[in-house]
Amino acid sequence: MNKLFLALVFTFLGSYAFGQQERAQAAFEEEIHNFDEIKEDGGKVTHTFKFKNSGGQPLIVHNVRASCGCTSPDWTRQPIQPGKEGFVKATFDPRNRPGNFNKAVIVTTNGEKPTIVLRITGKVLPKEKTIEDIYPRQMGDIRMKSSHLSFTRIAPEEVKTEELEIINTADDKVSVAFDRVPEHLVIKMVPETLNPGQEGKIVATYDASKKDDWGFVVDQVYLKMNGATDRRNRLSVSATIEEDYSKWTEEEMTNAPVIDIDDRVFDFGEISQGKKVSHAFTIKNEGKSNLILRKIRASCGCTAIQPEKKVIAPGESTKLVAEFNSRGMSGRQNKSVTIYSNDPKKSTLLLRLTGAVVKE
Repeated sequence: MNKLFLALVFTFLGSYAFGQQERAQAAFEEEIHNFDEIKEDGGKVTHTFKFKNSGGQPLIVHNVRASCGCTSPDWTRQPIQPGKEGFVKATFDPRNRPGNFNKAVIVTTNGEKPTIVLRITGKVLPKEKTIEDIYPRQMGDIRMKSSHLSFTRIAPEEVKTEELEIINTADDKVSVAFDRVPEHLVIKMVPETLNPGQEGKIVATYDASKKDDWGFVVDQVYLKMNGATDRRNRLSVSATIEEDYSKWTEEEMTNAPVIDIDDRVFDFGEISQGKKVSHAFTIKNEGKSNLILRKIRASCGCTAIQPEKKVIAPGESTKLVAEFNSRGMSGRQNKSVTIYSNDPKKSTLLLRLTGAVVKE
């Protein structure tokens, strides 16, 4: 009996060991490749990771995926027989990726080790920047770092100054001035006249108290070169005007207004093209001081009717009616109404009207 039992055990162990030996296995010559230093403008680089099926069954590479889109993998698509070789190829594009890199290439197979992580490393040496790289936006005879001058966040009574660098790429002198400058902006060129190849800067000062607006606002200013204005040479000046509540005391925050809207999304379901739908949002003040609705702005295709009152006492409420016009629209729609208020925690609040427009 004992001999029979031992024989069965050895037979089982032998079969198990044989089965394990039979499994496919990808044995890579290397799992990390270092490209060392490569140039950003030197083009793509490729390395081929070679491996052998060291198992006893055909090896199938199910998939190879890269850790990011900058690595493009390729691999042996056919089953690799025992003892035969296959490859995984990784291509890296250094364009616009200066600095060190360490990318993973994840290989999935039917082998004993089903997931194998390969890596490519190196350092991308940045290309020498041209005038076009440094000043990508061209306007007439000058080039600018941007056609957009952003003041980011600015308080309602704040005066803030920002600068934008430019260069004269013409063979002659260029004088730069500005046209259609709004009252809340003071903008000048320093120096006013640029010699060929000379760098300068646009200096703009924004007075938010004169703008008398709230939220994200944009103005367009035109550049006048050598006395001539070209409407194509336009500078966008933007700012987000909102109060700075970071310095408020705990007592001020406790006594602040609190805007409350039960349902900020209205789903109008499905309507025929050309029809209008409206919804009345209820705005309530749950705080301890007056809630002021400073500005209400609707997105394209949506109209917000001004509420009955813009100053809401504690515990009181008002209605804000938003209307959506589906004329010329079709498919899924998602329109918004933005409310700017003096609630320190929710000074900007977004309401939505959503639904589908069907052509009849």
